[in-house]
Amino acid sequence: MDISRKEFFKKSLYSLGEAITTVSGALKEPEPERPTIRDTADFVPGAEENMRAVPHNEQCLAKNCGCFACFERCEPQAITVVMGEGIRIDATKCTGCGTCEYVCPVTPKAVRLQPRTKRESPA
Repeated sequence: MDISRKEFFKKSLYSLGEAITTVSGALKEPEPERPTIRDTADFVPGAEENMRAVPHNEQCLAKNCGCFACFERCEPQAITVVMGEGIRIDATKCTGCGTCEYVCPVTPKAVRLQPRTKRESPA
């Protein structure tokens, strides 16, 4: 096999680059699974006057400006985002429809429905 010195170095560098690309691809960490926000097209909200949404900000992504799914989909606008804290829910505006819980992308849910107390009144 007769190849020139130039061709030899060219093929050597090409195969070295190919090897580095293959090894670096194998050493990469897999990308973390991103939470998916469910579409409300297939969700039928059932306004229950005896239920209300309660935030669980320990899991909430909104406290770090990462998620506004519940805030954007709350029709009565009962949810406000407080940076660094998470979300707050105005119990007087909340209809108990459950859309916020449905679209919450984290597990366990950062917003959950619970029964109202006797002194709370829905809007």
